[in-house]
Amino acid sequence: MDTQRDLRKLWGYIDHTLLKPAATWDQVRVICDEAAEKKAASVCIPPAFISRIKKRYGDSVTIGTVIGFPLGYNTTAAKVAEAVDAVKAGAGELDMVINLGETKAGNFDEVRREIAAIREVTPGVLKVIVETCYLSEEEKVQLCGVVTGAGADYIKTSTGFGSAGAVLADVKLFSKHIGPGVKIKAAGGISTLEELEAFIAAGASRIGTSRGMSILG
Repeated sequence: MDTQRDLRKLWGYIDHTLLKPAATWDQVRVICDEAAEKKAASVCIPPAFISRIKKRYGDSVTIGTVIGFPLGYNTTAAKVAEAVDAVKAGAGELDMVINLGETKAGNFDEVRREIAAIREVTPGVLKVIVETCYLSEEEKVQLCGVVTGAGADYIKTSTGFGSAGAVLADVKLFSKHIGPGVKIKAAGGISTLEELEAFIAAGASRIGTSRGMSILG
């Protein structure tokens, strides 16, 4: 087996991530250089850097960013405005955080409407972060239907800023309940090759991590 070839292939699952509050342009450039060299699926970076990345790298990296991040309780209008601005600046993928308060209150129609509103202004890939650490199993199952019905491309486990990150059991649960065409992104705390491969085996087709270089080199 060609181990190096296998590791290179795994980069195609990685959203190479830098979302630290004090992230600098120099640090973002390193992430983008690595993503371009390794052929990562995308970079996932703060919205303020999108236009600079687009100008410097063109189409050599797929630019992903976050909407309503990390708490999700922005108004729908604010999230839509963020999404429009990010797309205009050059983002091809958006990872939005749902309104957890509406979710916990059982207002799933409102959650679906908000996702659909962002879907409408997102021509590229839309990933919906449901922050599983705050959810019951029943809420996770309900959200699989909500995300599917709203037309999103991915359901995503976590922001990485909550009380816990990705859990293998949640990816397996999503795999059973998401609709056709909806994929799974696992993110938050994935730090070893064994964990990476386990999440992919469970059904994740994207892995969000800031540790891609330490995992895959």
